Amino acid sequence: MVSGRRQAVTQLTHKQYDALERAVMQGTRLAFQRRGRREYVVIPLALRIENGREVVDARHPTTGHDLKIYIDEIDGVEVLD
Repeated sequence: MVSGRRQAVTQLTHKQYDALERAVMQGTRLAFQRRGRREYVVIPLALRIENGREVVDARHPTTGHDLKIYIDEIDGVEVLD
C-alpha cells in the first residue's frame, strides 16, 4: 500500500490575492497567520510557484531575514498600513 501525502489547498479570496499582489508591488507590510503558530509580519518581495505550490518570498522588517511562506500553510493574510 502506497501512502500519499494529501495537501490541503488554501483558497485565498480574490480580494486577498489582490491585496497580496498589491503589497508585493508596493512593498507594503503583510501579516500572515500560520496554522498553529503566531502571526508573521513581513515585507513581501515576490509571489511565485515552487514545485507546484504558491510561495511568497518575503523579508522580516526588523531582522532583514529572508522567509518563504507557502500559501497552503496559512490561515489568513492582512495588509498593514
